[in-house]
Amino acid sequence: MKKIVPIVLAGGIGTRLWPISRQSYPKQFRKLGATDSLFQSTIKRFQSPLYQRSIVVTNESYRFHVVEQMGEIATLPEQILLEPMSRNTAPAILAATMAAMGKDPDAICVVTPSDHLMPDHTLFSESVTKGLRAVQAGHMVTFGVTPDRAETGYGYLELAATPSAGQDAIQLESFTEKPDAQTAAQMLAGGRHLWNAGIFLYRARDMIAAFEAHAPEMLPPVRAALNDKELDLGFTRLPQDHWAALPDLSIDYAIMEKQRDLHVVPYDGRWSDLGSWQSVWRDDVSDASEQGTVTLGDSHAVDCQSSLLMADHPEQLLVGLGLENVIAVATKDAVLVADKSRSSEIGALVKNLAKRGKEQARTMPRDYRPWGWFERLVAGPGFQVKIITVHPGGVLSLQSHESRAEHWVVVEGCPTVTIGPDSFDVPANQSVFVPLGAQHRLENNGIQDTVLIEVQTGAYLGEDDITRYEDAYARN
Repeated sequence: MKKIVPIVLAGGIGTRLWPISRQSYPKQFRKLGATDSLFQSTIKRFQSPLYQRSIVVTNESYRFHVVEQMGEIATLPEQILLEPMSRNTAPAILAATMAAMGKDPDAICVVTPSDHLMPDHTLFSESVTKGLRAVQAGHMVTFGVTPDRAETGYGYLELAATPSAGQDAIQLESFTEKPDAQTAAQMLAGGRHLWNAGIFLYRARDMIAAFEAHAPEMLPPVRAALNDKELDLGFTRLPQDHWAALPDLSIDYAIMEKQRDLHVVPYDGRWSDLGSWQSVWRDDVSDASEQGTVTLGDSHAVDCQSSLLMADHPEQLLVGLGLENVIAVATKDAVLVADKSRSSEIGALVKNLAKRGKEQARTMPRDYRPWGWFERLVAGPGFQVKIITVHPGGVLSLQSHESRAEHWVVVEGCPTVTIGPDSFDVPANQSVFVPLGAQHRLENNGIQDTVLIEVQTGAYLGEDDITRYEDAYARN
């Protein structure tokens, strides 16, 4: 049997789970108390003989997150397509589908977001298998989740007939946008509506034909982007000039809502788009206290009802007393306290914070780099202290600074340090001084993380005070 090509969309920002999900490190890469991140769980969903290796579509900012997290689960991608800017799901799916079809004209693809919770991988693959008969007959298939409540936060799929146990794909009658409460209750009672999971199964050539019929203006710029692509460190970069010509459209709006004869496979397993803190609370509430309060991290609830408390930092303690219907999420640099019923408004709140110049709207205290990460510990006039972790094989760029000197104290590991023409090892409990203006580099050739404390001193300590001469990760 022909193996299916998974297409994993991993470029979303996920601000509705602020403050733990931000533009610099969105929710698909967070582990949210689990062993794997949502992205890693999505990749593992396709680790069976039914599938080929995944094509991942993400953006420039997340390329090394993708590589690192796939490395953690010992999985290689088929291809990583880098979007120079976000253009929603329709262009991303079209580019990945064309890439799959370029290798196999008869390719069958399954497209999924990387930030949804869908833990039953076996049941998912059984559902995909059910959809293959309709796909092989020339239909495109989407997946609908059997609803257990009158949810107003999801779109719905209306089926042409009421689904029965064990049934394969059913013809789709119509799409319904997020309904009001009364309409949602009516659809739940009718038994012919499913939640729209945003997952699609199709032959690549049928998806291309759908774009030719409904969004032909997208085909030339996507073809041009793939023709002029740049291969860089295992990534496939799509040129900005072609990508900028594309409209910002979802696949539902551009194609699926216009496509006739779509079929739906009902999915009865656990699923959530984790699109708000209320959905996170709802997903965990079955394991919560008798009062329906969810506690994550080092958080504690006293006489709290129907609430969610989360302490994100390992040295942080969060205590709730007498709360009802409240979301309280504490990170190192921001705290959210909200009425649970208003958690859908958090995305707009983050946009307002960004307009006001609050860096917490976009960035995390921990700044992830291809070689590891750093985090600021303390800062004041003319100085800044950071903790830096460099993973095995990680190499900082050969660089210099115009406005600051640096003092490195090695806590763990034994990195190789270059300053000017000299290279030497610096073992744990030793330090080295990097003078202002000196070319320098640090690399971890060991088998464990290198951890160091960096003390910066100087007139300007911004991250843009870097002149790079050589870089293993092709950054500017």
